[in-house]
Amino acid sequence: MISPGDVVSYIEMCAELGVNLQRGMNFRLRNDESLILMSLRPGAPYADRVEQGGKVIVYEGHDVSRTKDGPDPKTVDQPEFQPSGRLTQNGLFMDAVRRFRSGKAEAESVRVFEKIRPGIWVYNGLFRLVDAWEETSGYRQVFKFKLEIVDAPRELSGRVSAETDHDRVIPSAVKLEVWKRDKGECVLCGSKENLHFDHVIPYSQGGSSRDPKNIQILCAKHNLEKKDRIE
Repeated sequence: MISPGDVVSYIEMCAELGVNLQRGMNFRLRNDESLILMSLRPGAPYADRVEQGGKVIVYEGHDVSRTKDGPDPKTVDQPEFQPSGRLTQNGLFMDAVRRFRSGKAEAESVRVFEKIRPGIWVYNGLFRLVDAWEETSGYRQVFKFKLEIVDAPRELSGRVSAETDHDRVIPSAVKLEVWKRDKGECVLCGSKENLHFDHVIPYSQGGSSRDPKNIQILCAKHNLEKKDRIE
């Protein structure tokens, strides 16, 4: 059972979801759950970004697949349709936004994982897909998808977790700084398994999510022991 803030390997992420993830955009992958994999790391292939202190993610659509004799995918408009006429992942997410805008469906629920290191991911929580558009990037058109964080995200197992306020979301830059500082291990025991980004002073007691000094890495055992008490 993965909760927001948990650090997982690619293998652990796939095992939790029960699928072998092969792409970054996954519309209704399993049990009608949609999923995206994002990255804000230097050199990331897509221009994803976070706004409003983590309340909003603007996720870039995906390129055409690279083929042996085909053009560079970065020079081609991002596709809404496959050559067969079926919707691409861009198209499926765009269609969900159109149905939401027209009042025909609720906003699509999307689970978001963020890559912070090769093979290392953080579960950012559950978001709602509320808007989408196309914009010019260089000489081509790309899709942009706007997602807003849900107040009380469900666990991946379907159970309801404790209420999570928007400002609990730790900015990507802080995650990267803390991961490097703490060397990717629990600060109390050195474990590299079942890690979690933890607030030293809990958010419920006024602790900041934006100050790296207030964020540390704990293993599951020490995270559960700490709960909301200040040490």
